[in-house]
Amino acid sequence: MSGHSKFANIKHKKEKNDAKKGKIFTVIGREIAVAVKEGGPDPANNSRLRDVIAKAKANNMPNDTIDRGIKKAAGDAGSVNYEYITYEGYGPSGIAIIVDALTDNKNRTAANVRSAFTKGNGNMGTTGCVSYMFDKKGQIIIDKEECEMDADELMMMALDAGAEDFSEEEDSFEVITDPDDFSDVREALEKEGIPMASAEVTMIPQNYVTLTDEDAIKSLQKTLDMLDDDDDVQNVYHNWDE
Repeated sequence: MSGHSKFANIKHKKEKNDAKKGKIFTVIGREIAVAVKEGGPDPANNSRLRDVIAKAKANNMPNDTIDRGIKKAAGDAGSVNYEYITYEGYGPSGIAIIVDALTDNKNRTAANVRSAFTKGNGNMGTTGCVSYMFDKKGQIIIDKEECEMDADELMMMALDAGAEDFSEEEDSFEVITDPDDFSDVREALEKEGIPMASAEVTMIPQNYVTLTDEDAIKSLQKTLDMLDDDDDVQNVYHNWDE
């Protein structure tokens, strides 16, 4: 299932996020709030919160912003009413799209997501209509330039910690885990000081689709840009081979 490098996409996303820090910090702030509500404000006793903190750090969120978010969520535990909801649908040329949202208003979010699909000449589908084309996995991306460890050593460390798969790309390493083992593997690498460009549970397409029609590419990009601009949208997964 390896062989499709996500590092270039991560770098591209980070460049976009650098220009839109407010959006990514809002997204992570909501994840912190939900993690604190579900498991308490102490990362030592809350693995989900530890994972969100790692994601925050990978996105250059300042420590004091993270701490403020945890304290605010702990103080407002009763008022945090976000809920996760997933939408599925098709972009142009049948591109499969999954949208994860974290919202306090399902009607607003559903309308915005539907609009993004429609304006990009796609359509929202029913639950399960495209998710069967993806595998839910933990994915850790390591920038080769930032990592001093030998590839074989790194691979053995990841596999010993419980990883399913390890692959080497031109400019990065990719570690794949079962979602249930993700936290253990991420923490094992973190303890060894391995710098992670990205570490999250994600949906990995089983197959990628190449688009050659310029109009289809523009339409799909419009949908993805609209979803990216929506504060309720946490993650967007698709099988377009960008």
